[in-house]
Amino acid sequence: MQVWATWFPVGHTPQTYIQGFALSELAISRKAQSPFHLRIGPNEVGENVCRGLLAVDGHRISWNLRYASTFRVTLSNKGWIGFSRTPHSDAIFSGEIIFDGQRFDADPLGFGVQGHNCGYRHRNFWKWTHAYFQHPGPPATTLEALVYEMPFGLVFRKAALWHDGRQHIFRKVHGTGINPREMQWNFSAHSEDGLLLKAAIDGRGPSVHRLSYLKTNCSGTFEVANNSLSSATLLLEKPGQPAQQLETKTGAVLEIVG
Repeated sequence: MQVWATWFPVGHTPQTYIQGFALSELAISRKAQSPFHLRIGPNEVGENVCRGLLAVDGHRISWNLRYASTFRVTLSNKGWIGFSRTPHSDAIFSGEIIFDGQRFDADPLGFGVQGHNCGYRHRNFWKWTHAYFQHPGPPATTLEALVYEMPFGLVFRKAALWHDGRQHIFRKVHGTGINPREMQWNFSAHSEDGLLLKAAIDGRGPSVHRLSYLKTNCSGTFEVANNSLSSATLLLEKPGQPAQQLETKTGAVLEIVG
């Protein structure tokens, strides 16, 4: 079993730290058991908490966080292929993170997303983004979109928007082709309730992180490109209503494979 931690310092190259643990150190709740928990040694993900401790290559990283949210969504649930679920889409985090003696603690400490992904293997290609748009007063707006290959030449496409306390699901996501080296994703989509969404996710810059993932059958590796300090612009249009534009400079994540 492996636990990963990635540090995204603003304006500098990200760093990933990976520590392995024996399978005997794994403890996971039974199917449909509540509350959920997943523990690997001193590391744990629970219903509303996550904590961990890694000692890798002379670095020591620990975290003890609590989180709460108002929106959750299942983007994909394809049986034997796997699932992608986001129990905390507009999460607010509190607690502390300690990185090589530097301590960061606050209530709230930050915002973001907490999710679960599962599958018998990695897909040959995927595009995933999550964007968090803060604004005063009402709850934050979040956008999550996922595209990946399926058997028989099919492609899964879906996006979920949480805006003004309401969920909008988009099953037809159209965008331009993507080169993983460019780290940009522009797409549009229509919801069943008549909302037009136009999104521009920009993951270029010094925070791009390229990692070699090990295939689940251990036959080799492949590259994953991620920028967890991406920018995003979102345009929302609906007949009879003024258009709305939302922006975030560093509140988006973009990940591209294949």
